[in-house]
Amino acid sequence: MVNIEHLTTEVCWTILAIVGLLLVASLAIFFLRRRVSERASTELAQRIKTWWGIFGLMAGALLIGPRAIPWLFALVSFLAMREFLALVSPRPADTAAHFWAYLSIPMQYLWVSLQWYGMFIIFVPVYVSLLVPARLAIHGETQGFVRATASINWGALLTVFGLSHAAYLVGLTPVANPRVASAWLGAEAATYPGIGLLVLLLLLTELNDVAQFIWGKSLGYRKVAPKVSPGKTWAGLLGGVGTTIVLATLLGPLLTPMNYLFSALAGAIIGIFGSLGDLCISALKRDANVKDTGNLLPGHGGILDRIDSLTFTAPLFFHFVHYCWF
Repeated sequence: MVNIEHLTTEVCWTILAIVGLLLVASLAIFFLRRRVSERASTELAQRIKTWWGIFGLMAGALLIGPRAIPWLFALVSFLAMREFLALVSPRPADTAAHFWAYLSIPMQYLWVSLQWYGMFIIFVPVYVSLLVPARLAIHGETQGFVRATASINWGALLTVFGLSHAAYLVGLTPVANPRVASAWLGAEAATYPGIGLLVLLLLLTELNDVAQFIWGKSLGYRKVAPKVSPGKTWAGLLGGVGTTIVLATLLGPLLTPMNYLFSALAGAIIGIFGSLGDLCISALKRDANVKDTGNLLPGHGGILDRIDSLTFTAPLFFHFVHYCWF
């Protein structure tokens, strides 16, 4: 049953604005298909179609309510984990430890749904990171033991622990204390829904990627890390971060209780660390000698290709917000 009482007016308008942007993009591709090559037209159409699907799933979860969001992210974590392990952990002996990696997904999101912060914050970094090497050691295969342990644990940290912070945002509520009152607008509203925080995080993370691409194509020539990501330039990086800070300053006070200063700081965090997340997954793909992490999302590649920035921005944005509120 759909109930939008949990959504603020600003969040509803943001959802409608995204629908409008996707409609404009779809119409633009329809009218420009004769002016570009068939290959480019097909690729752009696939990208927009995939964005409709991604947006539809996220909007559906938002409309259903906060209880649906952790389990949508659990599905994304599962798909991303599967892609990650296929790239970095192909040994038959590693499948014994894969069980603990996959088991961490429902357990981690259970803590999110229960809002059990203590278990949420230590389960993957402590329990899973200890169980994975123990299971590999019991199996008895020593060749490649360190690489397998590091790969599986890093995969769990990225695709499960890091990503789950985005879902946990929905349950955050501000606490009325002097520090909060001076840092946030409307901090006295202790029941403020964290959905606005999640929408802001997702919106800024994706817009940062788009802004970096546009700035890089327009003005970029000096590469940030040419051996890792030849398309990433300093102009794209700096332009994207600057654009994200501006957008965060404008949107933050509308969607969340953050004031302009804290919104700008959040934008800087998302802009900088989103770029680093994208760079790290690019290095992973280079090491695995693949172009994309998968083919589940036409025009985009795999799930991990799409959430690479979010695996970094979600935990850092979460702890930035959590520190300011608690």
